[in-house]
Amino acid sequence: MNPASADVVRRIFREYLEGSGDRAIAGGLNRDDVPCPSVRRPDQNRHRLADGWQGSTVRAILENPRYTGYAVFGRWSRNEELSDPDDVAAGHVVRFRRSSPDQVVRSRVPAHPAIVSVETFTEVQLMRRTKAAGGLEARRTLERGPRPTKRTYCLRGRVRCGYCRRRMEGTPRGERIYYRCAARSIVPGSPILETHPKNVYLPEAPVLEPINTWIGSVFDPARRDETVRRLLGVAPDQADDARTADAERAVAEAETKLRRLQAAIEAGADPAALIDPLNRAQEQLTAARLRCEQAPALHRLG
Repeated sequence: MNPASADVVRRIFREYLEGSGDRAIAGGLNRDDVPCPSVRRPDQNRHRLADGWQGSTVRAILENPRYTGYAVFGRWSRNEELSDPDDVAAGHVVRFRRSSPDQVVRSRVPAHPAIVSVETFTEVQLMRRTKAAGGLEARRTLERGPRPTKRTYCLRGRVRCGYCRRRMEGTPRGERIYYRCAARSIVPGSPILETHPKNVYLPEAPVLEPINTWIGSVFDPARRDETVRRLLGVAPDQADDARTADAERAVAEAETKLRRLQAAIEAGADPAALIDPLNRAQEQLTAARLRCEQAPALHRLG
């Protein structure tokens, strides 16, 4: 991290200890034209829009223990979940969740120069927990999360604003449903505010009609079988082809490993030291060839 970035991190920790909240700190950085991480290093922040500092960006920095100089592993765990529990064919989505404290590992000694002290970092975490325990919104983010609602929004979580790419929220107006993105919820000073209207509305009814028409067409009796195959993600003959290809790939990898070990012996390596690797490679090759023999013949287009 260059000195300028380190100074920004120290400023964020200092202002938080002085009583400023995440959004207030982000607003001050925007007013001072401090480049946000997605502008400074876009290759490392592809998940963020280059729309200035947001409260979520400040929160991520304040909760990152790596700024104390120690290497930390296992803060997040990767989870695959059904995108729709009532529809297995809809597939899975990958979500990253915070790991429990007992799963997080920290290096015994510093791995790189510290930007803030362990004492400062600990004090900030205690302040954040105290605020959260007191009922304050200590985790307010740019991305809207799900909220309990008495109404049914057919496109809930699926509509994004064309200006800022945030999820739009359902807004009833009498008997009609709209999806809205309000500029007031964006952190002051964000560059996107220069082009973002005060409110962006999308009526639900005109959107549902073509969607329902399309759904009706894909489940028409003439196309139903094709639609089911696509929902499952692979046709029966494609599944056979995939198993055959995997078996052939396993044979090729096992043969390559065996040739490398034999070449090492020819180059002067101690054969006694390679007996176990050779035996394992030979077993893998035998098992892969058996799989290949049992797999269906690969259908080729021609």
